[in-house]
Amino acid sequence: MKIIIVGAGEVGYNIADVLSKGQDVTVIDQDEKRLQEVAEKLDVLTVHGKGSSPQILRKAGLDSADMVIAVTNSDDTNMVACLLASSQSNVAYKVARIRNPELDATSAIFDREHLNIDLCINPEREAVKNALNLIDYPGATEIIDFVDGRVKLIGFVVNEDCPAVDNSLRSIRMFYPQIKALVTSIIRKEKLIEPTGSTRILAGDYVFAVTASGQLRELLQVYGKSSEALKRIFIMGGGNTGFMLAEALQKRGLPTKLIEKRHARCEDLASLLEKVTVLHGDGTDQELLKEENIQETDCFIAVTDNEEANILGALLAKRLGAKKSVALINRVEYMPLVSTVGIEGVINPRHAAVSKILNYVRKGKIVSATPLHDERVEAYEAIALETADITDRPIKDIKFPPGTIVGAIIRKDEILIPDGDSVIRPDDHVIIFTFRSTVPKLEKMLTVKLDYFE
Repeated sequence: MKIIIVGAGEVGYNIADVLSKGQDVTVIDQDEKRLQEVAEKLDVLTVHGKGSSPQILRKAGLDSADMVIAVTNSDDTNMVACLLASSQSNVAYKVARIRNPELDATSAIFDREHLNIDLCINPEREAVKNALNLIDYPGATEIIDFVDGRVKLIGFVVNEDCPAVDNSLRSIRMFYPQIKALVTSIIRKEKLIEPTGSTRILAGDYVFAVTASGQLRELLQVYGKSSEALKRIFIMGGGNTGFMLAEALQKRGLPTKLIEKRHARCEDLASLLEKVTVLHGDGTDQELLKEENIQETDCFIAVTDNEEANILGALLAKRLGAKKSVALINRVEYMPLVSTVGIEGVINPRHAAVSKILNYVRKGKIVSATPLHDERVEAYEAIALETADITDRPIKDIKFPPGTIVGAIIRKDEILIPDGDSVIRPDDHVIIFTFRSTVPKLEKMLTVKLDYFE
């Protein structure tokens, strides 16, 4: 597949990083220095220029492109790029990043079909969804929804006082037979471990586990994690993400404070958020946080455009007494660092953006494909096809690529946490975890066999 990505910022770069492993990718940007950095780090072609220019798009290979992904910071540029991809070529899929809440896919006035946009992504809106999940389930460091939220994948750090430490996964299941959950992967000292029943949980492990939403609180309790939703929230950053999060919390009736550096922006926020306390200042100012009684805060959430400031603010708030600290982070290289320094929640909006785009790229009937944590593992939600290799036989008899685990089977209204004897039926939704290196093999197994059409 030939893909053109318009925009080489953090979102564009990370999408290119994922897609360039197996796809023919060209990146367009107006910043020559940034393009040079992209070319040095990724196996992609680069074109210098404006992505809304017909000439530049043609230079990037628009005539032979299968997909155009426009993710600059300008909604106008992104929409025009998709419109040109439709009107001047036969591009199959057009994806646009739309940041303005009045223009995104949830707006009644946004005519996506008229603009010939197949998919709108809004990383800021996805960040808000992530934040609300972490507020609802504070014991988790990251949470990913599947099947419209009915199944959740959580990541968390195992603390030294965790009651599950030094116990095998098999014995944990025996102690808590009422909880249907599956540990899908463990990161131990930056090494990725494929768990088995005999694998013991150790302090410091970063664990991924999948379960039905209704059992998530019980699962967190098994691993010594808090399961009570948080109430007093402090937001650092009054940009689009901070505003949308404060608005959502206001609707919930939760006591919320928001701190923003820009005075004019503070005035705008104060007029829009009647029940939120808007503060003018720096969220990394220790004295200011003390004055605002940060020690009484249940959750401090840093969502500025500066990742380093987010990490610093979250660390400072935690040190000053906030019960939980959360930071918005896009760079994958920061992910392993976060859990080791004391930050208890990560918002990674680009993971959601990449997930939606991968739906169009991955083969087989894929509902979602989400990179996890440091992106060595992908989580799939797929629909089992009638003649695919994964259907109508016990999971233990399926020759999955090494490291692949079936985490859940959803059959109509029933959610099954499978074992080796479980059988995947046609039309089941299946949650599968696999190493990124084995994705092509798994895709082949999810695809209908050619003899089905003979």
